[in-house]
Amino acid sequence: MAGSKFVYVTYIRTPPEQLWHALTTPAIIQQYRFGMRVESAWTVGSTWRMYADGRLMDSGAILERVAQQRLVLSWLNEWEPAFKAEGHSRCVYEIEPTGSSAKLTLTHAMERPDSKFIGAVAAGWPLVMSNLKSLLETGDVAVVYHRGHGE
Repeated sequence: MAGSKFVYVTYIRTPPEQLWHALTTPAIIQQYRFGMRVESAWTVGSTWRMYADGRLMDSGAILERVAQQRLVLSWLNEWEPAFKAEGHSRCVYEIEPTGSSAKLTLTHAMERPDSKFIGAVAAGWPLVMSNLKSLLETGDVAVVYHRGHGE
């Protein structure tokens, strides 16, 4: 059975340990994820939750964690009933050193074919990944987004 998958690859001029730190540190995540707040212990089996303006947006569990190399999360969208009804997806971050940079491969997938949720994250992940890359390379994000302001 064919499922739904979104894959994004980028090269970031930063060491793998700095990229890993940015992927697992709530204060940094908040900077490149448009002010969203993430809570997690970042240990295998622990839960994670992401909030926007105090509202639970997404949640899941840490399925796999290999520091500076691989982070796998189960992911459930909490804010859109149609997305939530599709069930859990899986988000995988893979980091590979490439000289003075790090290659980051993000794969967000689920077994459901033609997933509307995976279609939606395919539009959002490039913004988030661009912000992450820009923040790590320049100290500032590339895209500023304000929820609820029609942007």
